[in-house]
This record gives sequence, C-alpha cells and structure tokens, in this order.
Amino acid sequence: MWQGWPIERVLILFAGLAFALIAVQVTLFHARQNFRHWAMWVPVLELPVFAVTAIVLSFMNAGWLRWVFALMMVIGFAGGVYGAYLHAAGVRQRVGGYSQSQNFLVGPPIILPLLITAMSALGLLALFWG
Repeated sequence: MWQGWPIERVLILFAGLAFALIAVQVTLFHARQNFRHWAMWVPVLELPVFAVTAIVLSFMNAGWLRWVFALMMVIGFAGGVYGAYLHAAGVRQRVGGYSQSQNFLVGPPIILPLLITAMSALGLLALFWG
C-alpha cells in the first residue's frame, strides 16, 4: 500500500494523524479549564476538521481539496501563533508571572499551540513542495 507513495502524500497523512492526536489533548486541556475563554473552542473545533481533511486528501488528491487544505493550514499556522500568545499571557497572569518557573509547568502550555503552527507548516510544505 505504501509502495509508490510520494513523501508529500505520506507527510500529509502524518499531519492528519498528528492533528487528530493533538485535538484529543487540546480538548482535554481546555475542558479541564471549562472553556473560560471563547478562543479555547477554536482548536477544539478546527483540529478534527484539519485531521479529516488531511487524511482524506492523502487518499483522494482532488484539486479543490488541496486548496481547502492549504487554506486550513494557513488558518492553523496563524491560530497556533495566536494561541501561543494567549498561553503566554495566561502564564503572565498567574501569581509571580514569568519570574516563577512553576507557572510554566502548571500554567497553559506555550509549546502546544506552537505544535499546531509547526504541523500546519508541515502540511503546507508537503502540499507545495512537489
């Protein structure tokens, strides 16, 4: 089944599976915080759509689906950067702010939204590399 698949196609499938796993983790973290901010719903809703789109695209290379996926990856890239900003602001709001290293351990994970940014960049690279 994998023989003959170009690396771009494998990477899009990998990105889709990664988005599915990240979606589970993000949903658990944001549910634990009772969705206190409206923006917490954005990755919970968009990541499963990213995952399904990438997985379907890896098996069905339709031109319109490539453009939808590209648009989603641009949105995911920007959303991840914005999420990292919101998470950094969340760490800053904790008692002691950035000066308390404990706040980086128990506060919102700054790296997780950047993982969404990185996976979106991977999706774009895979889509347009070939």
